[in-house]
Amino acid sequence: MKILLLSWIFLLPICTLFVSFGIFVVSGQCLHDQQDLLIELKNSLIFNSTLSTKLVRWNESADCCSWEGVTCSDVGRVIGVNLDRESISGGLDNSSSLFRLQYLQNLSLVDNNFNSSRIPPEFGNLTKLSYLDLSNAGFAGQIPIEISRLTRVLSMSDCYLSGPLHSSLQKLQSLSIIRLNYNDLSAPVPAYLFSLPLLQTLELSNNRFSGQIHEFSNVSSFQLNTLDLSNNYLEGPTPMSLFELRGLQDLVLYSNNFSGSLHPNAIQQLGNLSYNNLLIECNGANSSFSSLPQLELLYLTSIKLKTFPDFLRNLTNLIELDLSNNQIHGEIPNWMWKLTHLDYLNISYNNVEGTFPNLSSLHILDLRSNQFHGQLPTFLQPFGYLDLSWNNFSSVIPASSFINIYSLSLSSNKFHGHIPESICNATFLKFLDLSNNSLSGTIPQCLFAMSSIGVLKLKKNNLIGKISDTFPAYCPLVALNLNGNLLEGVVPKSLANCTYLEILDIGNNQIQDAFPCYLKYISTLRILILRSNKFYGSIGCGGPNATWLLLQIVDLASNNFSGKLSIKSFANSKAMVVDNKAQSEFNYLQYQNSPIHTHNYLNQRETSFLNLYLDAITVSNKGLYFELRKIWYRFTSIDLSCNNLNGPIPEDIEVLKSLYILNLSHKAFTDRIPPSLGKLSELESLDLSSNKFTGEIPMQLANGLIFLSVLNLLLNQLIGPIPYIKQFATFSEVSYEGNKGLYGCPLKKECTSTEPRSPPPIFEDSHSKSRRLIDRNYIAAELGFVFGFGLVNGHWAPYVLEEMEDTILQTC
Repeated sequence: MKILLLSWIFLLPICTLFVSFGIFVVSGQCLHDQQDLLIELKNSLIFNSTLSTKLVRWNESADCCSWEGVTCSDVGRVIGVNLDRESISGGLDNSSSLFRLQYLQNLSLVDNNFNSSRIPPEFGNLTKLSYLDLSNAGFAGQIPIEISRLTRVLSMSDCYLSGPLHSSLQKLQSLSIIRLNYNDLSAPVPAYLFSLPLLQTLELSNNRFSGQIHEFSNVSSFQLNTLDLSNNYLEGPTPMSLFELRGLQDLVLYSNNFSGSLHPNAIQQLGNLSYNNLLIECNGANSSFSSLPQLELLYLTSIKLKTFPDFLRNLTNLIELDLSNNQIHGEIPNWMWKLTHLDYLNISYNNVEGTFPNLSSLHILDLRSNQFHGQLPTFLQPFGYLDLSWNNFSSVIPASSFINIYSLSLSSNKFHGHIPESICNATFLKFLDLSNNSLSGTIPQCLFAMSSIGVLKLKKNNLIGKISDTFPAYCPLVALNLNGNLLEGVVPKSLANCTYLEILDIGNNQIQDAFPCYLKYISTLRILILRSNKFYGSIGCGGPNATWLLLQIVDLASNNFSGKLSIKSFANSKAMVVDNKAQSEFNYLQYQNSPIHTHNYLNQRETSFLNLYLDAITVSNKGLYFELRKIWYRFTSIDLSCNNLNGPIPEDIEVLKSLYILNLSHKAFTDRIPPSLGKLSELESLDLSSNKFTGEIPMQLANGLIFLSVLNLLLNQLIGPIPYIKQFATFSEVSYEGNKGLYGCPLKKECTSTEPRSPPPIFEDSHSKSRRLIDRNYIAAELGFVFGFGLVNGHWAPYVLEEMEDTILQTC
């Protein structure tokens, strides 16, 4: 019997802090030298005064022991500094006054951006430091030896640490907590970590650790209660020593390459292991689990189960059951209704069929991606979280009581009829997805007026009417997707109240309006999609105020915009302008629970279900478009094709250094192609087709666009030789058709170049330090011809390729 142990999926936040360190207690009167050091520190740091809540208030006229983020001893010495989420950028200088705060015991710099700088060894000067948290602070490299003087807590989760752990860490004999998850650490896990005498928590998940975990001795003296080695490359048998750790409460080993057999009785040897924090993965329906009648949480995910395991009927105390990502077919067995304590059931991504199950006691039910059919019951009141997406339900949405629901997804079914106004009675509703159905009629005005909803997705239906101008004054909306309906009218002015909005997608409707400049003060906006409507006038907003600092995807294609192109509206976007190489490759846009979105009625387990990926978007490329189910933070795109813009492309387009896709096709652009386009060094797809460009192709494009894998210059008035070098030597004649004055390779006429056709630059040579290496040979083989960009040079596509679907021909 082959079994692996997993842990409860909701136990590991990316960045974990001690709550007791979040708010500091003021004590004593600040000594002058201590205050001077703090003021010097403030003046040396680069931070956004608009976003800062601590540094911006450090004032010499007040006692520094009263400053937020500062803790003092009884005699006025600074012993704690907390600068979490202070929007600090740049590096930390080795001569910083921070390292002269000789009495400092606690230091936290969580959620800042120190720009991939190395951790200064001067931390070793802080000889009294016992708590150091640099999680998600933007440090990179290796952990310096000097940190070995720490005496209690070392937390550097979600940084960019790499390489093996230095042996000097074994000197940390007093450490009780080590958190190094979400980094790029490699080599075997050092055996000495398990023998640190006071260590209680060891979290090394989501790294590149490899090799075996060997058996260790003197287990009875260990104090470990939490061990997380998940998402690494560890192999070999699971060490039996783990099951002799009497104090172990959370053991997390999933997503490794462990092998061998383990009997369920080994689990019972963990005397203090709470079954509430236990997740088990097995290779089939195994009756041995009937010996664990007290089991309350059981997760059997992604193990190729074909049927519902019969032993489940004996686990009468089950509260949570997860059978997702298997190959289960047939209907839910009747004995499932007898599990009266069951509160959470997830059987998503299987082939289960039948009508809606009679599980009235459940609070959380996830049935997505199965073969359920029929109608919904009129009584849905017990559910708090209900996901029925990607099934075959075919009925009207019942005018049910939705009072308790906080997340409802009915997308990709065959629901028809009107959206019932009774949904608005769900005063706790945060997430509503009715996309991809056949719903008709108008959208209830009360939906837009709800003061709780954070994500509203109604795309790809047959909805008519106007978008109601009823968004509330304190609108919590994060994502609004109404794409692919029959909506008319204008963009409502009250939408400007939604100051947390990140995604606005109202494409493919019949909205007739000018560019919505009244939304320019929504500083959180990342994605703006207005394509295929009737928008008119100039693009962008005038005035000195910054517009959309986080904007990363703009799609205004197929409208009636006119005039000359201005880059000013996009030039303030850090996503497009700033070099973002240091940003984590695994970050996608998500709807996360902040204090703004969370109410007291939701407990920790319930809110964890709301950390959902935000929306899907359609990206066009070379006459095709495809849908991305996840949106990567670094993905940037501008599509202004099929409008009435004219004149030259402005030279200041060169500021968009982090742009990946640029589509300016099907317009009336004239003059020469600006050489400054060659400074868009991250560009992977460039479409300037069907314009009136003249002159030669600038050599700067061929020299500078080293990641370019899609080029479309057809149907212009270009002349002269084609610069057949670097990436330009990989493009076929199709990229240049319709330009009678062009000559040279790859065109058949006058192709005299003797230079070999060079392959695209490989990922390791170009940006080896920016991301983890990924084997992508199998990707290019299947999809390289269809999608082109990102698949040849392996630049960003691995992070979004898995989300592509339904490639369709696009026309203006």
